[in-house]
Amino acid sequence: MASPPVTLPLSAAARRAASISSGRPPTPVPDSNDDEWTPSSWQSKPMQQTVTYPDRTGVETALRKLESLPPLVTPTEIVRLREALAEVADGKAFLLQGGDCAELFDYCTESQIDAKLKLLLQMSLVLIWGGNIPVVRIGRIAGQFAKPRSSATEKLKDGREILSFRGDNVNGFDVDERTPDPGRLVNAYFHSAATINYLRAQLASGFADLHYPFEWTLSHVQDSEAKEAYQKIVDSIHDAIRFMRTIGADKSPSLGSVDLYTSHEGLLLEYEQSLTRLLKHPSTGELKYWNTSAHFLWIGDRTRQLDGAHVEYFRGIQNPIGIKVGPSMKPEELVRLLGIVDSRKEKGRVTLITRYGCDKIEECLPKHIEAVKKTDHKVVWQCDPMHGNTRTATNSSAAYKTRQFSSIISELSSALKIHKDHGSQLGGVHLELTGEAVTECVGGSQGLTDQDLSLNYTSYCDPRLNNKQALEAAFLIANYYREGTLMENV
Repeated sequence: MASPPVTLPLSAAARRAASISSGRPPTPVPDSNDDEWTPSSWQSKPMQQTVTYPDRTGVETALRKLESLPPLVTPTEIVRLREALAEVADGKAFLLQGGDCAELFDYCTESQIDAKLKLLLQMSLVLIWGGNIPVVRIGRIAGQFAKPRSSATEKLKDGREILSFRGDNVNGFDVDERTPDPGRLVNAYFHSAATINYLRAQLASGFADLHYPFEWTLSHVQDSEAKEAYQKIVDSIHDAIRFMRTIGADKSPSLGSVDLYTSHEGLLLEYEQSLTRLLKHPSTGELKYWNTSAHFLWIGDRTRQLDGAHVEYFRGIQNPIGIKVGPSMKPEELVRLLGIVDSRKEKGRVTLITRYGCDKIEECLPKHIEAVKKTDHKVVWQCDPMHGNTRTATNSSAAYKTRQFSSIISELSSALKIHKDHGSQLGGVHLELTGEAVTECVGGSQGLTDQDLSLNYTSYCDPRLNNKQALEAAFLIANYYREGTLMENV
């Protein structure tokens, strides 16, 4: 099908011209060989995963609106996360990051947000028990609306070729809504704002208060040995909470609330630029550029080109950032990339999110660890055991994408062992999960099979762990830190 005439991002010249014609001061766009960074300097670099819009006026209207809206997060919050990630880099805390593969605007409901929040809090409580260290919580939430695609189009069963679904902030999943709509950029902001506002309200109102612990349901666990092990963990947590109440140690305000930070893949750079603000650093008072769309953003495996637009944008913002590291990343490329985005070698500035697959991690991760060890970069190592373990179900009623729980745990187990063997530290885990009882990943204590996928498969992109599988993963990680090994009967 013919491509519409306007592509996001706009070219640097077009962006400048549009700014002038709209009465706004022109956005400075340096030459490609200029080392100075600005929020728009990425426009002079080659761009991957561009989005093509038919409505140029609509794009400019949406971006002007975004530029006028208040920040979604503050420098104070961002600095607090950076300090927490520095603790993770030192092995003094553990990073739990999880949420939807691709958020939908329809997920912005009280029940769905509560379900994710409850799950992340339960998982973090289990991990605190297991590791005896604080847990830093980051949700893939309040902005994870855009998704990279391997192909710009897809074919329907009737032979029609349509644009691929790129996420709710670009187009709709319905085949009649595949034309990119710039108005969705503004909708994404307001859905993010509503989600963040509700999260803050819930946490401030005692949702995480240990005086009201959540119910732990283990009736789904079919294996008696696993059920006994999980029940011991739950009993230990309850015993610890009761003891704290008995001696009055639960009166601290810090036990009534927790920090939960937001994150998403920084894919649509015009959106990210429009929410980049020049604000004072809360400690030094210096004016710095902050991305105020989320506390934490990451560069995807498809957009980490050394000379690309995404790397150029990410190198200049003050937020802590993540980098997806897959099998195609050469060790020397990783070192060069760190030199670009972390030139000052700041502890906790970069989180390396490794995603190889259980069959490739043994080959890839040791080389990456050793390459980084030869530098002075103090990174957070985080395992994403989801993305490298996706397969198409072969004996289900439809061609569902799925992930085997045992493969997820296998990659996580390998990551723990490899880091230990190489004198490194696995600082966290990155999971695609939902608080709902979906049937998208198979295996685990529920014993889901490919035939069960059709029961409640609701993802519009990649398969997610359901609430029981995600909590089980937390149990297994906690048990590892207590016993030194992950259980193998999953």
